[in-house]
Amino acid sequence: MQTSVIGYPRIGTLRELKFASEKYFKKEITAEELLRTGKALRKIHWNTQKNAGTDYISCNDFSYYDMMLDTAVLFGIIPKRYKELNLSELDTYFAMARGYQGNSGDVRALAMKKWFNTNYHYIVPEVEDDADIRLSGNKLWEEYAEAKALGIETKPVVIGAYTLLKLCRYQRRPLEAYIDAVIRAYQDLLKKCQEYKVAWIQFDEPALVRDMEEEDMALFRKIYDTVLPAGNKSCVLLQTYFGDVRDIYPELIKMPFAGIGLDFVEGKETFDLIEKYGFPQDKLLFAGLINGKNIWKNNYKKTLLTLEALKKKGIRTVLSTSCSLLHVPYTLKQESALSAEYLCHFAFAEEKLAELEELKNLIECKDYHSETAYQNNERLFAGDRDCKNKDVEKRLSLVTDEDYIRLPKRSDRQKLQKKAFALPELPTTTIGSFPQTKDVKANRSAYRRGEISEKEYVEFSRKKIAECVTWQEEIGLDVLVHGEYERNDMVEYFGEALGGFLFTEKAWVQSYGTRCVKPPIIWGDVYREKPITVEWSVYAQSLTKKIMKGMLTGPVTILNWSFPREDISIKESISQIALAIRDEVLDLERNGIRIIQIDEAALREKLPLRKSDWYEEYLDFAIPAFRLTHSGVKPETQIHTHMCYSEFTDIIPAIDDMDADVITFEASRSDLQILDSLKEHNFETEVGPGVYDIHSPRVPSVEEIADALHIMLTKIDREKLWINPDCGLKTRGVSETEASLKNLVAASLQIRGEV
Repeated sequence: MQTSVIGYPRIGTLRELKFASEKYFKKEITAEELLRTGKALRKIHWNTQKNAGTDYISCNDFSYYDMMLDTAVLFGIIPKRYKELNLSELDTYFAMARGYQGNSGDVRALAMKKWFNTNYHYIVPEVEDDADIRLSGNKLWEEYAEAKALGIETKPVVIGAYTLLKLCRYQRRPLEAYIDAVIRAYQDLLKKCQEYKVAWIQFDEPALVRDMEEEDMALFRKIYDTVLPAGNKSCVLLQTYFGDVRDIYPELIKMPFAGIGLDFVEGKETFDLIEKYGFPQDKLLFAGLINGKNIWKNNYKKTLLTLEALKKKGIRTVLSTSCSLLHVPYTLKQESALSAEYLCHFAFAEEKLAELEELKNLIECKDYHSETAYQNNERLFAGDRDCKNKDVEKRLSLVTDEDYIRLPKRSDRQKLQKKAFALPELPTTTIGSFPQTKDVKANRSAYRRGEISEKEYVEFSRKKIAECVTWQEEIGLDVLVHGEYERNDMVEYFGEALGGFLFTEKAWVQSYGTRCVKPPIIWGDVYREKPITVEWSVYAQSLTKKIMKGMLTGPVTILNWSFPREDISIKESISQIALAIRDEVLDLERNGIRIIQIDEAALREKLPLRKSDWYEEYLDFAIPAFRLTHSGVKPETQIHTHMCYSEFTDIIPAIDDMDADVITFEASRSDLQILDSLKEHNFETEVGPGVYDIHSPRVPSVEEIADALHIMLTKIDREKLWINPDCGLKTRGVSETEASLKNLVAASLQIRGEV
């Protein structure tokens, strides 16, 4: 038995890569210093895996921003507008990821989307009509040689040709026009691997776990029947994750891969496929049995039973993670606040390496049941975690069908709200948060460390809120927000105020680029102990005669951006959270807040990757859970929600069924593609497609925003259109935020004059 890791976290145990990158963006360090940080982190990560006994260690899984972007650069998929900036190779790379505004020009960033069913965001490669796709980068071999110099043999990781083609964005020419060029590029990649005497190379093909039509399977066969020559001396591992490969499995096992990686955690049919069709004895099965997306310890009994069953079938098996460990924090070693009572249940990336090694040793034992490691694990899972709450269970049992329905119907509510609010056409607002400046972060940290009193903390936060409200009034926004200066993270903040959650100190996970989050852990049944946001919203509303939005995070997003329980269903967990948020919604309304935004930024993340599973396994309870949060409010109270950086076009009817009054979408990075889908489905909800990208530091001009609004007005009735940025402004600087919002208001006034 050997072990393998699909990929490893790359931001650093203490977010070293994040901080070095941000310093580089601010020109506080040189490119050489940033690259040295990356090299130091790679050395640590490789040695950590080597010292843990991992047999197949990955390289090229490290990235300064995103692995899909790295793959695009590797094959020269760089749009001309970035090349024409005449920047360095590194700065061109970052311009594609973040946009660029400077002496060399002004370009927006490439589109960004969620990576399958995770909270990680990838950069969408853009293929121009005359793109010259060919092997042109050297990062893969440089990092392979770097590891080799440390005495560590690694398997380079590359996004596979099928997934690359499926996830790219094309101009006018279709995907089919680039198949041959992509095949040649991957052929050249394998030739170069042979020159470097690379023993194994891993092609990641997560797109295989989605629904595949015959034309998709034909494309996959064409790619790899051509890419993999009979004399290839580099063993190719075809790696899948995030589900099973039921559509193509019978053909996949006949293809000339030396190894095939299958997900046994999310792949609900993976073992049945092996039972039905077998697995070739001349290939290695990389069995993904260690969950790469959640932080609970592995159940050794279940895993060993699966390994034994595979062994009895004569299948040569490598024990692997189910996906890259990019999606979990680094190590429990940094966690000193949580007691051993809790920590003994968790395994972060480094601890998962230890689990791989222990399981590898146990499966080789004649009687692993008598081994201490096995017995300790069995006792852990046999014990009682004391995570149930009878009051929560009782309340959930009393929910009726009527509790999911808001009356009167939306069209009648919208008429009442327009009359009550008397807002201008094309009302302007923001999504919620304002820049979290150094003084805001310092105030929060000082309070957490006990260096200032609660009174001092509150006074400072109120001062920031007052400044934020005054500034919004000055520039002329119509519906205001309080800036969220009291909040660390849109999920962690609510988790800290709800019963049933646990919190870490350094358990950071990369969301995109330099953006990191610290997901809370859902330990037990969830309930609201006391009002969470009411005092802040009421104070902010007291400062203005304009409407102040109450800002909440929805139940689906709270669950999807936390580490969920594995002992109860997703449905039950979401429903518990929905009741807690419902209490907060009704309290806000009772205290005079007339617009309440319940963000569901992560609605799509747990949506099954196969359409046949969408409703029964997710939408049939996720959408009603959102309705449960707001169904009890008055008709005149307006409910907003927000969604970002996912593909929503195929679930537009379900989103409309959330029965919100207004929804804001991310739209600018995807060039407003969602608008056609909204029009096609006669979307009833009022809508605010984002008019500029807040994940980029560039400031949009008035003309740019006005152009976007002109396009929107051809697809959306003007009485239903709101004007807002793509997302919250928490991560942006003050100067760029002020300039962007002033331009947003100016553009809205210009368009109002025109219409």
